[in-house]
Amino acid sequence: MPAVRDRMSSDVLSVETSVSILEVAQRMVDRNVGAVLVLDGGRLAGILTERDVLRAVARGLRDTTRVADCMTAHPETIAPDDTTEHAAVLMIHGGFRHLPVVEGDNLVGVISIRDLVPLLLDDTTPRGV
Repeated sequence: MPAVRDRMSSDVLSVETSVSILEVAQRMVDRNVGAVLVLDGGRLAGILTERDVLRAVARGLRDTTRVADCMTAHPETIAPDDTTEHAAVLMIHGGFRHLPVVEGDNLVGVISIRDLVPLLLDDTTPRGV
């Protein structure tokens, strides 16, 4: 299995904890991503996913709601040299689809279930078959 660094995205959308969840939701739509990595003073503090935004809406989202109010704090992480198999196991057993990639204290990327699926499927299979 390849290393996480070979499949991860290093072009991550990240925000500080104090940003409005409404603003972040718009950024997610603009970038077409399902998760945002949340920083506090430049260090990973959490992750905000589509599921977190949906829960916020169900609780009665307000204009004053901040990312820190809705994010998943202290998310599971993986190192760039770990295997994609290990990433998949963490995601499956943890019930999540995005995994921050950290090297020491530095955020270096994110790997998603979408990054892993092509490893299991033959890319030559035509769509709709």
